[in-house]
Amino acid sequence: MKKLLPLLFIFGNIQYAIGQITTPITKANFGIEADLSSNYFNNALQPTGDDWFSNGHTGSGDFIIDTSGAASILAGYTSNPATRMLSFSRLMRQAPYTVLSNKLLLDAVFHRDFHGDDSTVFANGSNKNGMTPADWSCPVAQGIPDKNDILDAYTHVRRDGTNASDSLWMFGGLSLENTTGSRYFDFELYQTDIIYNRSTQSFGGYGPDAGHTTWVFDAAGNIVKPGDIIFTAEFSSSSLTLVEARIWIRKTSLSTTPVTFNWGGDFDGDGSGAVYGYANILPKITGTFYTGIQNTAATWAGPFSLVRVNNSVTNDYIAKQFMEFSVNLTKLGIEPSSFSNNACGSPFRRVLIKSRSSTSFTSELKDFIGPFKMFDYPKVDANAFINYFCGTMPVAAIDVYNPMANSRYTWTTNNGSIVGANTGTSITVNAPGTYYVTQQLHVQCPVFATDSVTLLYDAVCAVLDVNITDFLGDQRGKNAALKWQVSNNELAAYYVIEYGAGNQIFKELATINANGKVGKACYDFLYLLNNIEPVTSFRIKVVGKNGAVKYSRMIVFSSNSDKKKQPVIFPNPTNGTAWISVESFEKKSMKLCILDMTGRLVKTIDVRVNQGNNLLPLSLPAALKDAIYIVKIKSTDGETIQKLTVVK
Repeated sequence: MKKLLPLLFIFGNIQYAIGQITTPITKANFGIEADLSSNYFNNALQPTGDDWFSNGHTGSGDFIIDTSGAASILAGYTSNPATRMLSFSRLMRQAPYTVLSNKLLLDAVFHRDFHGDDSTVFANGSNKNGMTPADWSCPVAQGIPDKNDILDAYTHVRRDGTNASDSLWMFGGLSLENTTGSRYFDFELYQTDIIYNRSTQSFGGYGPDAGHTTWVFDAAGNIVKPGDIIFTAEFSSSSLTLVEARIWIRKTSLSTTPVTFNWGGDFDGDGSGAVYGYANILPKITGTFYTGIQNTAATWAGPFSLVRVNNSVTNDYIAKQFMEFSVNLTKLGIEPSSFSNNACGSPFRRVLIKSRSSTSFTSELKDFIGPFKMFDYPKVDANAFINYFCGTMPVAAIDVYNPMANSRYTWTTNNGSIVGANTGTSITVNAPGTYYVTQQLHVQCPVFATDSVTLLYDAVCAVLDVNITDFLGDQRGKNAALKWQVSNNELAAYYVIEYGAGNQIFKELATINANGKVGKACYDFLYLLNNIEPVTSFRIKVVGKNGAVKYSRMIVFSSNSDKKKQPVIFPNPTNGTAWISVESFEKKSMKLCILDMTGRLVKTIDVRVNQGNNLLPLSLPAALKDAIYIVKIKSTDGETIQKLTVVK
C-alpha cells in the first residue's frame, strides 16, 4: 500500500520536517510553474529564468528544447492531418555540459506520443510496475481512458552551478488528455538501453534482475552499483499530492542501512514473494527534495502546439492539463557523485513514462511514452584526411570527426611528433606514428572515451595494390596461428610478420616470400608465444615489388595457455594507462567494472567487441590512487574477474 505524503518522517529517534511545495518556484534557474515559457514566471514577465521553450519574452533566460522543424510540423498538421497521429522527439538545443546562467546543462528531451488508436499502450489486464518488461502485454492498437492518455512528455537534467559536483536536478513535465479527478504517472529511469518494438509489441534491452538493474550495496551501506529509479507522481483535481522516489533492489538489501539515503518502508515487486522490487527512499537531510504544480488556467502549449486525443490541434493547454515537477537527485543521494568518484557519470540512460489507474503503486498500467534516450553522448572519433604518406612526410592534421562543443580533447603519442598544442579538436603532426586522443565531457570529468589514429610513412613513393582482405588469429595452446588472405598477390614481393608488446613499437619476426599466385592467395604462420612477450600484438607488413609498403590491422595474443579466451590486461602493474586484450567468437557488448578492494565502484566502461582478437584502451580515472583494483569483465558469456595494480 502506498503511503500518502506525511509532513514528518521518522528516521531512528530523529524527526525531520519535509513539506511539499505545490506553488510556483524556481530551482537551478528553471521555472516549475506549469508553464513552458522562458523569461515568464507565475503568469508574469520576468527578466530571468530558463524553461522548456521560448514564447518571445525577452530576458536573460533561455529555452532548452530544440524547436527545429516546428513550423513544418504545424504546416503538415494542416496539409496532411494524418501526421497528427505520429510521434516525434526533440533533444536539448544546447550541447551537453553547456554553462547557461551559471548552471551546467546535461541533457533534455521532448517527446510527443502517438495519437488515435495508440500503439504504445498497455493491454487491459494485469500489467504492473513490479513486473519484468518481458511480461508486459501491449496490443497493436487500443483506446484508453482520457485521464490516462499521455499527450506530451518532457525531461531535463542540470546542475545547480558550474561545477560537475553541484546539486543535480531532474525536471519532468507531462500533459494528459483529461483534467478531472486524480491522475497517476511514473517516470521510470533505466540503466540499460531498454527499447520498445512496435512491430512485435514487446520490450527489449531491459536489465538482468527480473527485468531491471539492481542497486547494489556493500556491508557498510555504500552504493557499489547504481540501478533503475522510478519517480511516481500524483495530481488531484486541485494540486500535486505526492512525488515518491523508488529504486530497484533485491529485497534482502532492506536489511542494509544505506549511507546516502533512508528506506521509506515500502517494497513492491511482482507479487508478495518477489525477490526484486521497487523500494521507496527518503533523503537523510531536512528540506524538500521535490516540487510540483499543475496549470490552473489555460497556458501556451509550445511551438509544436498540442494534438488532442480527437486529433484536433490547439495552441493552449486547458486548465490542469499540464503538470510539472522537479527532484533534487543529490539530496536524495542517488546521483553519480553520491556513489562514485565520477560526478560526470550518467545517472540513467533511458526514460519510460507510464500512467496508472490508481494511487496504488501496483495498480494497472495504462499508457506509456518512450523509452527515449538520454545521456547518449557521442564518443570521440578521430580521423586523418590522409593516413599514408610516401616520399616525404609533410606536416599533417588529425581531427576529431564528431566534436562536442564542451568536451576537452587531449592528444598524446609514444612514437610520433605533435607540433604545437596537444589539446583541442585538431592537432598538427610532422612524423608517422600512432596518436591517441582522450575525451573529457567537462574539464572536471575523468576520461569519457578514447580513440587513436595511425599515420604510416613509406620512403619509396609507389602505390601498392596488394590488399589484405582477411587477417585472422587463433591461439593453439602456446602457439599463435596467423592466417591472412590477399588480393593482387602477384604484385607482392614478400610479407613480414611483425610483433610488439601490446600495440607499441613493432619488431620483425619473420619474412615469407610471395608464392607467385595471381589474384587471391592465402598464407599462414605458426609461432611459439613463450619466445616473445606475455601479451603480444601481431601485424603483417606487405612489401610490393615496387618497394611500396602496406600494413594490416593488429591482433593480440596471450602466451599463457591457461588464459585462453580470457581477457588480458596489460601492462600490469600500470602507471595509469592500460590496455585489455579480448578474444571473442562473435560481435557483442561487454561491460568493464573497475572496483576498489572495498567493492566500491570506481568506473564502468561499455565496449563493443568484434569477432576475433580485440585490443581496447582501458581508460582509468586520472585521480586513481596507487592501489590494487578489481576489474570485472561482463558479457553474454559470463563474468571474469582480474586484479589490476596501479603504481604511479
